[in-house]
Amino acid sequence: MEQKKTPLVAVVGPTASGKTWLAVELAKHYQGEVVSADSMQIYREMDIATAKPTLEEQQGIPHHLVDFLPPDNPSFSVADYAKLAHEAISQIHSRGHLPILAGGTGLYVDAVVDNLDFSPIASDPQLRQQLRQLGEERGAEYLHRLLEQVDPDCAARLHPQNQGRVIRALEVYQLTGIPMSEHQRRSRLVPSQYESCLLGLGFRDRARLYERIDRRVDEMLRAGLLEEARRICGRYGGTARQAIGYKELQPFLAGEAPLEACVERLKQATRNYAKRQLTWFRHNPRIHWLWVDEAERPEDLLKNAQNVIHKELHL
Repeated sequence: MEQKKTPLVAVVGPTASGKTWLAVELAKHYQGEVVSADSMQIYREMDIATAKPTLEEQQGIPHHLVDFLPPDNPSFSVADYAKLAHEAISQIHSRGHLPILAGGTGLYVDAVVDNLDFSPIASDPQLRQQLRQLGEERGAEYLHRLLEQVDPDCAARLHPQNQGRVIRALEVYQLTGIPMSEHQRRSRLVPSQYESCLLGLGFRDRARLYERIDRRVDEMLRAGLLEEARRICGRYGGTARQAIGYKELQPFLAGEAPLEACVERLKQATRNYAKRQLTWFRHNPRIHWLWVDEAERPEDLLKNAQNVIHKELHL
């Protein structure tokens, strides 16, 4: 007899689309708990730039895999995340609660929903160090262009500044002759233990999303983003300094550029990130898209989500 699969709801979409709000509202309705699928919200201290949900926004709903790693931890992998996420989901289900995966990091979402197989792929620390050195000499964009030549699918899904994953993808290709995207495709052949319902927050009019992004950046600045950027950039390097929200403000903090220009650069970088997120999620035909800009009230969006969950999971 086939074992009954664990029900899982995933709320995905671009930054500033309202994923946290919808996940919390669904958790309140279905007695659920939220598992974050955001590759930057895992880090402590990086609160404002990553739009980490505040205690007020969490509304008493348990949130997992948020705020648990130091910003200078460079070795946390997608496989590490997937292991912790599967454990959290299992514990939530054992309590009789509904696990709700919420976030905009597409690879994190896929790793959990599709139960990606992270059997070790060849690695070479010396080659990785050489690629890291090349990045320091020629820049992150140069490494990203190299990846575009050998694995355009993977390159399209990775931010040039996500140097750790860009280097890993180059390393895998050079060692195996097989693109990382092909390794990932093959890893999807492992059956998933979840009965999943994927909800995507989208916008018919992209300009409405960009307006929300611009407003969020302004709100972040009012909430103290400059002070947070100064503290993080002064204390940490690597991944932390390259995060969207810190990288763009560094010229101002160094006295090399006016604040207005850096803020505009931050807004543009965030819009570009949202485009990449949408590109990733559009490749997944199982996502049920909910159109934020067509809902007259937030309650309408919530009702639409509940209707999809009822149809897919019979909850």
